[in-house]
Amino acid sequence: MLKIICYLFVPVLFMAVITAEAASAEAEPTRHKELLYLLKHDCGSCHGITLRGGLGPPLTKEALAGKSTGLLADIITYGLPGTAMPPWLGLLSREEILWLAKRIQKGSSSK
Repeated sequence: MLKIICYLFVPVLFMAVITAEAASAEAEPTRHKELLYLLKHDCGSCHGITLRGGLGPPLTKEALAGKSTGLLADIITYGLPGTAMPPWLGLLSREEILWLAKRIQKGSSSK
């Protein structure tokens, strides 16, 4: 009986994983465009539309030199209490936050 269940269940599980990975890979470029839009418009509303500073500090490659991806991701995730920097936890996944932090470190908000 257990063998029959394994023979039936394992292929179904395998196909579900393959299908989910394919859907994720297809959605990724679209989601990255949405995240870049968020970076320009939502982050840009405080950090300046070109991310060179405003109410919030600049998010340029030069200004972030020496800051780790983990630190930037934590700031995006949890915000900075006592400042206008809100937490994005719950609105963005950890993977999306890490992608944004790496993108900001590159110094490019386009493409």
